Amino acid sequence: MSNIVDPLVAQIAVRVRTERERRRWTLAQLAGASGVSQAMISRIERGESSPTAVVLGKLSAAFQLSVASLLALAEGTPPEAGEAAGGAGVGRRAEAAEWRDPATGYRRRQITSPRFPAEIAEIRLPAGARVPYPAAAFAFVRQVVWVLDGRLTFHDGATVHELEAGDTIELGDPTDRIFANDSGAECRYAVVLARGTRP
Repeated sequence: MSNIVDPLVAQIAVRVRTERERRRWTLAQLAGASGVSQAMISRIERGESSPTAVVLGKLSAAFQLSVASLLALAEGTPPEAGEAAGGAGVGRRAEAAEWRDPATGYRRRQITSPRFPAEIAEIRLPAGARVPYPAAAFAFVRQVVWVLDGRLTFHDGATVHELEAGDTIELGDPTDRIFANDSGAECRYAVVLARGTRP
């Protein structure tokens, strides 16, 4: 087995530890707030374990941040070339960092940088994958899901929406949600978040 640490895993480790320390929380306090074990949080912060999408959802909920916010700095941002002179910051697809959920194969690529007033991410959800998030992961943001390819079965609390390519859904008040791909082909969708009040 390789001892090389995935750069994104290392950056997520720093991001989680930074958010915890910024709140002056112990590992036990974060474990209590998130429902993630102290042992798992410790492994994540040391870069020894790549968190799943479910674990990231629980941690982001505890921090009262969106998953996108938690991952944005860890994933890197589009280059800043030209921004000093008021020019455009161009992000090349080949240079974009992509995070992969080790449990489901879900892949996420951040499209916008933290300097942009909205957060946009591209998600690729494999056939058969299901990713649940607690309600608190949707606090402090307004969010739109836009299906680009394939089919997404979206559980919005007790309501289930079958979304096809081109369909969108604007999310309301926070509730437990599940992103599911019950089809036999990959689903690709975009998540657009407007930043709200931060804790």
